[in-house]
Amino acid sequence: MPRIRQADVDEVKSRTNIADIVGERVALKSAGVGSLKGLCPFHDEKSPSFHVRPQVGFYHCFGCGESGDVYSFLRAIDHVSFTEAVERLAGRLGYTLHYEDGGAAPETSGRSRLYAANTAAAEFFRGQLLSTEAETGRRFLGERGFDAGAAAHFGVGYAPRGWEGMLKALSAQGFTRDELLAAGLVSQGQRGVYDRFRGRLVWPIRDVTGQTIGFGARKLYDDDQGPKYLNTPETIIYKKNQVLYGLDLAKRDISRGDPRRVVVVEGYTDVMACHLAGVTTAIATCGTAFGAEHIKGLRRVMGDDSSSGEIVFTFDGDEAGQKAALRAFSEDDRFNAQTFVAVAPNGMDPCDLRLQRGDAAVRGLMDAKVPMFEFAIDRKLAGYDLATVEGQVGALRAAAPIVAEIRDRLLRPGYERVLARRLGMDPTEVHAEVERAARGAGAARSKQEQPAQTQPEAPSAGIPAVTLASLPRTADVAAERGMIMGALQYGHQVDQAMLSRAVEAPFRHPALEAIRQAIAAVPDRTRVGWAMDAVGAVREPYRSLAGELLMSPFPARDEAGAVASTADLSRRMIMRGLEREKQELLGAIQRVPADSDGGRALRMRLRDIDVERQRFAES
Repeated sequence: MPRIRQADVDEVKSRTNIADIVGERVALKSAGVGSLKGLCPFHDEKSPSFHVRPQVGFYHCFGCGESGDVYSFLRAIDHVSFTEAVERLAGRLGYTLHYEDGGAAPETSGRSRLYAANTAAAEFFRGQLLSTEAETGRRFLGERGFDAGAAAHFGVGYAPRGWEGMLKALSAQGFTRDELLAAGLVSQGQRGVYDRFRGRLVWPIRDVTGQTIGFGARKLYDDDQGPKYLNTPETIIYKKNQVLYGLDLAKRDISRGDPRRVVVVEGYTDVMACHLAGVTTAIATCGTAFGAEHIKGLRRVMGDDSSSGEIVFTFDGDEAGQKAALRAFSEDDRFNAQTFVAVAPNGMDPCDLRLQRGDAAVRGLMDAKVPMFEFAIDRKLAGYDLATVEGQVGALRAAAPIVAEIRDRLLRPGYERVLARRLGMDPTEVHAEVERAARGAGAARSKQEQPAQTQPEAPSAGIPAVTLASLPRTADVAAERGMIMGALQYGHQVDQAMLSRAVEAPFRHPALEAIRQAIAAVPDRTRVGWAMDAVGAVREPYRSLAGELLMSPFPARDEAGAVASTADLSRRMIMRGLEREKQELLGAIQRVPADSDGGRALRMRLRDIDVERQRFAES
C-alpha cells in the first residue's frame, strides 16, 4: 500500500490546531499559559486532568497517562489507522496528499468506509424527501410544525418504499454490499440484501463531530409491519448506548452557556421542536434509556468540573415517562451538574407543546423545572394515602432512602424539611428515618466492597514511574526541571545557540538527565513537533515524566514571560556548566607544572570561561 509522503504528514500536522480537533469532543478551558484542560475522553473522571498544549500540538492526561499528537488522538478516539487519521485531517484542510513512488491514494477501508457510506446514504435520503412519493413524509413534518428549512437543518430525509432504491444508488457510487451490511444500511434476507429503511422518514444520527454514523426512521404507512421507530443496528461506529441525537448541533451552546445546561428529551421531533423554539441545547437518546455512557460523553462536552451545570430531563407525564425519570435519577450521582425534571402541562412532549402553545411555552418549560430529588420524592409519595398515619409512615420509609442518597450535607437537611412538609410530619422524625436509611445503605455498600478490599495487592513490577510529584525538592532539581519544561514548551522561540549550549552539560537528576539527552539529540528545535519527538525518544521509565513536563502549566504570566524565563533558565544552566568546568580546571591546574604546555592551555581555558561567564551574566 502506498505510503503518504512524510513531508505531507508533517505539513498537515503543522496546519492543524489540535485544540480544534480535541475541542470537538471535550470542552476545553484555559489552564495557564499556552495550556487548555478538560475531562479526559479516555477514562471517566469528575475533575479535569486532561491537558492540551496547542502550541506544541500535544495532549497529556495526568490521570491515566494517555498522551500524544493529533494523529494519536484520532487513532485512539476513533479507532482509525494512521493513514486514515492523516487523510481525515487533510480532507478537513482541503490539502492534497502525495504518496511515495507516485502511487495513487489507497482505497479507504474500515471505519472510514462506513462513515462514507452513511454520509452517502444521508444525501440520498435528503434528495428523496423532494420526490413525489415523499408527500406523506412532508405532510407528517408539516403537521408537526416543521417546514422545509427545518428538515434541511436537521438533515431529515425519506427512504423510498421499494426494496433496493438506496442499495442501487450507493452501489453505483462504489460501495460494496459487505460495506453496506457493515454500516447497517441494508439487511440480509434469503434472497439477498435489501434496504433496511423503506417507506419512512429518516433522521441522520451524527456523532459529536458531525459525522453521520446511523439513522433513525419513523414509519408512515399503515401496512408497515415494523416498529414505529427503527434505528441502525449496532455497528463498529454506531453504539446506541453512547450516541446522543442532536449533540453535534447542541455542543457549542452547551459549552458556552451560563450555566451550562443540557436538556434531555425523548425523540427526534422533540429535539427539533426545542431547537427551533430557542432551546438549542436539547438532545435525545437513540432507542435506549439514558445511561452511564451517555453521561460520560455529556460530561466531557459540558466540562462540568463544578456544580454550576444543569441537566434538565423532560419526560411525558405518563407511567412510562415517570419510570424513565427514575431511571435517570439512579444515575444522578455520576454528574457534577445539578439535575432537574420538567414535565409539560397535560403531559405533552415538547413537539406537541410547541404546536399547541408556541415557542415561548417550550422555553418556559425550563422555568417549570424541579430538582430531580424533589421529583423522585413526589413519585414515591404518590403511591400512599397521606391522609392516614399508616400512609404517612409507609411513605416516609419509601422516600427516606432517596433523601439519604443526597451526598451534599448542605442539601440533605433542606430535603428532609421538604419531605416533612409533604408528609405533614415532625422534621425530627423524618431526620431520624433518613439517618437510619443512610446507615443501612452504607452498611450494604461496605459489604459489597469487602471482597475487593480484602484481596491482596498485586506486587508492583519493574521500576516505578517517575513523576513530577516524586522529584526531590532541591534547588538543583528545580532549576533542571524548569529548564526542561521551558525547553520543551518554548524552546523554539529562544536563541537556538544558547539553548544548544544549555542542554550540552549533563544534569544531576537521572530522570531529567535522560530527558536532556533526548532534547540534545534533536537537530532542529524550531520545527513543528520537535518536542513530541524528543518526548518519544526518552527512555523508560522516564518518558511519562517528559510528557508531564511538556504539558504542565509553565509558571509565567503570559507567553512573553514564559519565553523570557526559558531564556533565563538556559543562561543559568550554561553558567552552572561553566562554573563546574572552572572548578574542575582549578583542580587540574594544581597537578600540572605552570610553565608546561598543559598548564598554559588550562590557564587560557580558565580565562575563556571567565569571559563567557561575564558575557552570559550581562546578556
